[in-house]
Amino acid sequence: MPKPTYTTRPRVIAVTDNLVPYPACPIAISQDYIDYVVPVRSIGDSTRIVSGTTRPTDEPVGLAIASLAARVIEAAGLLGEDFGFQTGAGGISLAVAAALGEIMGRRGVKGSFAAGGITGYLVEMLEQGLFRSLLDVQCFDLRAVESFRTNPLHQAMSASMYANPWNKGAVVNRLSAMVLGAAEVDLDFNVNVTTASDGRIIGGSGGHSDTAAGAELAIVTTRLRAGNVPKIVEQVRTVTTPGATIDVVVTEAGIAVNPLRPEIKERLIASGLPVVSIHELQEKACRGLEHYHQPGTADGKVVGIVEYRDGTTLDVIRSIGA
Repeated sequence: MPKPTYTTRPRVIAVTDNLVPYPACPIAISQDYIDYVVPVRSIGDSTRIVSGTTRPTDEPVGLAIASLAARVIEAAGLLGEDFGFQTGAGGISLAVAAALGEIMGRRGVKGSFAAGGITGYLVEMLEQGLFRSLLDVQCFDLRAVESFRTNPLHQAMSASMYANPWNKGAVVNRLSAMVLGAAEVDLDFNVNVTTASDGRIIGGSGGHSDTAAGAELAIVTTRLRAGNVPKIVEQVRTVTTPGATIDVVVTEAGIAVNPLRPEIKERLIASGLPVVSIHELQEKACRGLEHYHQPGTADGKVVGIVEYRDGTTLDVIRSIGA
């Protein structure tokens, strides 16, 4: 009896607790992509959608960094009817959205779109008329969920439409400004959001490297230290996003501009913003920590590969224990 043949094509399974009569309306993912539908009693507790990382900071240092970052966007001359914006889900990044909203409102700017993981802050900016549309690849809080359900200007997009470098026009390539977080930034502007200073894996990168490559202005916001651990270092433990795609690093001690973007540096200095070198930030981050030594590179077996958006390998992650 001949052996059965199996296809290696990936299977797509939709899980739902809300089956409706055919056809669903509106259709977000069409039937030709779905192999199986699995009904369950309850998908989960929607009140737990919001996590601690999706709340804006209310700490004075964080708010000062957010205000500086918003002023960088303004000084760079990006605010206009074609303005496309995205911010991360960290506390400082979310506070940038609030600060930028005040600037846009004061100047009467209505931008093109805000994109990415959508939060209530971006929803509020849409409802205030600061953007013409939201392009949503995931909802980060319940305010965003409700907006997506009720507001036709709040549109869904696929991950491919969002960031696929091989499609007919990724949304990230239309971003004017992107605000990113960082676990570490080094002297070459490389950013690590993959591993902690001790080598532990702390999370996936999401669209970090995609948006940095696509945006006209990629801004990293970070405090100089996390406790007694410097966040501006000589060399990041893991390269998540290449330094060539990072334009500006904003901290409580000043703003460092990538030497590849001298025109941005000139604009910021002309606007009276506190521009310093990345080496000055690294020195200040380590000041008073004479006994701190950056942990060496883990030398265990490779347990993970950091791929760039084009499929090339940026770095590897090695085990830190026996």
